[in-house]
Amino acid sequence: MCNCSFNNGTICHVTSIMLLGLEHNGVLPAEFGYLPYLQDMYFLSNNFSGGIPETFGNLKNLIGLFLNDNQLEGALPDSLGNLSSLQIMDLSSNNFSGSIPDTFGNLKNLTELYLDNNQLRGALPDSLGNLSSLRIMILSSNNLRGSIPETFGNLKSLKKLCIQGTEMEGPFPSNISLLRNLSELMISDLNGSSMAFPNLQGLKQLYVLVLRNCLLTGTIPEYIGNMTKMSILDLSFNKLTGEIPDAIENLQSLKYMFLTSNSLNGSVPSWLVHRKKNFDVSFNNFTGLPTTNCQPSNVSLVSSFPLTTSNVNSWCFMKDLPCPKKPEYYSLFINCGGEAMNYDGNDYDEDFNPLGPSYFAFSDSTKWAYSSTGVFSQYDDNADFIASNPYNLNVTSIYQTARLSPLSLRYYGLCLRKGSYRVQLHFAEIMYSNNQSSIGRRIFNVYIQGNLMLKDFNIMENASGVGKGITINFTDIIVNSSTLEISLYWAGKGTTDIPQRGVYGPLISAITITSNFSTLTGYSIGAVAGIITASCVILASLLLFLWMKGYLGRKSKGDEAFQGLVTSYFSLSQIKAATDDFNPINKIGEGGFGPVYKGVLADGKMIAIKQLSSKSKQGNREFVNEIGLISGLQHPNLVKLYGCCIEGKELLLIYEYMENNSLARALFGRELSWLNLDWPTRKRICLGIARGLAYLHEESRLKIVHRDIKATNILLDKDLNAKISDFGLAKLDEDENTHISTRIAGTVGYMAPDFPFFPIRNTSPNCHGFWPFMISPGLVLPLSSTHNSIAVID
Repeated sequence: MCNCSFNNGTICHVTSIMLLGLEHNGVLPAEFGYLPYLQDMYFLSNNFSGGIPETFGNLKNLIGLFLNDNQLEGALPDSLGNLSSLQIMDLSSNNFSGSIPDTFGNLKNLTELYLDNNQLRGALPDSLGNLSSLRIMILSSNNLRGSIPETFGNLKSLKKLCIQGTEMEGPFPSNISLLRNLSELMISDLNGSSMAFPNLQGLKQLYVLVLRNCLLTGTIPEYIGNMTKMSILDLSFNKLTGEIPDAIENLQSLKYMFLTSNSLNGSVPSWLVHRKKNFDVSFNNFTGLPTTNCQPSNVSLVSSFPLTTSNVNSWCFMKDLPCPKKPEYYSLFINCGGEAMNYDGNDYDEDFNPLGPSYFAFSDSTKWAYSSTGVFSQYDDNADFIASNPYNLNVTSIYQTARLSPLSLRYYGLCLRKGSYRVQLHFAEIMYSNNQSSIGRRIFNVYIQGNLMLKDFNIMENASGVGKGITINFTDIIVNSSTLEISLYWAGKGTTDIPQRGVYGPLISAITITSNFSTLTGYSIGAVAGIITASCVILASLLLFLWMKGYLGRKSKGDEAFQGLVTSYFSLSQIKAATDDFNPINKIGEGGFGPVYKGVLADGKMIAIKQLSSKSKQGNREFVNEIGLISGLQHPNLVKLYGCCIEGKELLLIYEYMENNSLARALFGRELSWLNLDWPTRKRICLGIARGLAYLHEESRLKIVHRDIKATNILLDKDLNAKISDFGLAKLDEDENTHISTRIAGTVGYMAPDFPFFPIRNTSPNCHGFWPFMISPGLVLPLSSTHNSIAVID
């Protein structure tokens, strides 16, 4: 837009540039900074990248600067503080970093400042308190730190202050009560120490008060009842105690009140229960309650009373939602926001109740329940809490719909048997179009059983785009009572108005919960009891034998290597997740016991997993033998056993991962032919094996004969250090019983080198019991001075 009235209509000056939602790419032209008469610059909702040119600071007549909803980045230039005529600056929803320039305090005519949804960091400059004309300041969803400056008490014209989803902390400015024109005060998710409720007594014009998750302690002040214009009161997720003030009953304009997740006590006011408003006082510690049901009107009281409360007549009011019947379920499938359907071989329950700002309900089967808390930023009673793919994205099945919430969404699996469960959460971003995916950001946290599992989770980022389904797995979730709680929480981060106002907060497509002990469901009760009994008998017999021999219950001053016979237990779901469900790609070997797989645990640790084959010639006895003998042995030349897994028909042993596989593979296998097995290395390998055998024969309290030493049972770590593995055929060397046996052990046609069959004399004065021959086909390997024996390495 131009103004051509200059010099008697002979000269035109550009006064306004408007590029709205045209998906323009490229960088902002520095030349625009040389338009001295430019008053408005509208570049919002495009794909501009790069930084703001320093030349923009020359625009002394600029009134409105709108660069929001782009891909702009870098630091904000100090020169923007020279825009003396600027009234509105909107830089929201970009990627700006660095701190807020101190020069922004020079913008004396600025009335609206929007810096939300960027990567700004550092403390807020005190100079912002100089903006005497400022009416709106939005700083949410940044990496800002420090406290709100005391100088903010000078912003006497301020009507709306919003600081949510930052890294800031308390306390609140002591003079915040001087901001008497404030109508909207929204501050949430502060870090640091607990703090007292701020003094807001003079803020009688407040229409919206949000002090959520701000570590507030003490009681709710009575003067809240004097804020007669109050429509939304959100004090949720704090540490508030005491009773709900009766003065709040006088707030006739109050439509939404969220006090969930505090420590409020006393009686629930009768006026609150019977008020047809959206009030949420769930997850507190009340002791008195009028007779009502689980969802009285629009008031949520779920889990708001201790389990010991005797006058509560509904199970859903109790802490942890105790099962209203005997726990009986092992699995749960919910199609969030959608109808009942079969997906991946499972029947998913329907979940298309419209819910509302404060709501609790449970399924017809009472297998699960859910609650929603919060109101969307457009304050619309008719806001939809179900997403349904408005842009016709290519999604199918459970991903076609989703449930969403503006603040907190909880699902509860009810009446589950105690034990370990696998939880799968299914997500797909279906509320953005492909064009909006570059600027829209939905960010929320996920908690399971009260533990933070996903922080700042972004569906699009993890799924690599909109309309793409993604499943997040949690493999070992423990249910100790009968309830499994999944909570999704919006911590004030991300965009709130793309593609339109009110699109933000938690969104989930489906939930899958299966027990890690579900593999037993195919057996009869008698079979399950038989398996458990047999396992207990075998383990008890082994423990009794070791105790009678003095290996358990006594300490040896000289040997602390054998400790903790019982090894760690891994769930089958953990192992499946680590091996990608025993993907053949992860198979690294095969032995008499069965296949061996490479795996990666959730903490990044590499492991090797032996899986007992149904065709195995060794079986349960060798499995128990391996656990019993090696679980307590610790030596640099013995492979470490991390644990085991016994579920259904699966018998699994979990070891440390050896990067260079077996000695046999290194000597004879083509895939490891690149290894440099020179003679010094072979000597070191030989000595490592000898040291490991000497430890088993002489140094450990348990004198053990391996009986299956061969190149395939010698493993090599990343530094080519030798470690002995596979103790399935090992035997204790008892004083009164020889380990010499006429029964063939190990590979048929092969005699293990530590099985004595040809005694020799060690006469070398320098070998300390070891003869350092190189391991190679056909070479003789003497073992130790006590058990003199030789073997030809195959």
